[in-house]
Amino acid sequence: MPQLIAYVEGVEIKHLYLQKDRTTLGRKPHNDIVLDNMVVSGEHCVFELEGLADVYISDLGSTNGTYVNDHMIKSRQKLSDHDVIAIGNFRIEFLAASEHALPLDQDQTMAAPLDALGLPGTSGMLRGTLKVISGVSAGLEFPVVKAVTTFGQAGSAVVSISHRRDGYYLSYVAGQTPPTLNGRRLGDNAVALAHEDVLSLAGTEMAFLLRSG
Repeated sequence: MPQLIAYVEGVEIKHLYLQKDRTTLGRKPHNDIVLDNMVVSGEHCVFELEGLADVYISDLGSTNGTYVNDHMIKSRQKLSDHDVIAIGNFRIEFLAASEHALPLDQDQTMAAPLDALGLPGTSGMLRGTLKVISGVSAGLEFPVVKAVTTFGQAGSAVVSISHRRDGYYLSYVAGQTPPTLNGRRLGDNAVALAHEDVLSLAGTEMAFLLRSG
């Protein structure tokens, strides 16, 4: 099954398995892949699946363009295994096939309305966001919009943030380099996140923020 893995400074921020005939990417929330940053147009590009594994990419008239392997695409183009799509600071790797037919971290199996999970008077009513605070991508923000969201780089460090009824919780999933939260290494148990906690993951620092709405 073809898949897309999005990174910022080597940190994985999104992982999507392509099952639909048409998968859109853009800044606006109605897209299948939402990258909430001004370098990304409202409707930036589209991935079209033909047959079981052939995937084509087209730019949708974006302001900053869509690049495949450092070349701006001008027309519909077929993607090859391990092609890298660049949009601003975002890098998206295309993989033609995956080892698992039914991935556990598939978006469709984990998506859930956040307001349905929270209780009045708790942090569950607030929207969680990770904001990059180090490196050239400082200032980029990634809303935590699923019941469980994974971040990290395979082989280095991977964490998950789960949204429960009483708030957000951070767990260390895998990797050779344990991440830290406020300077302390994460252990085996999930840790409740608080506003302005600082996560250091694969050399990138991100602040966890809680916002209303």
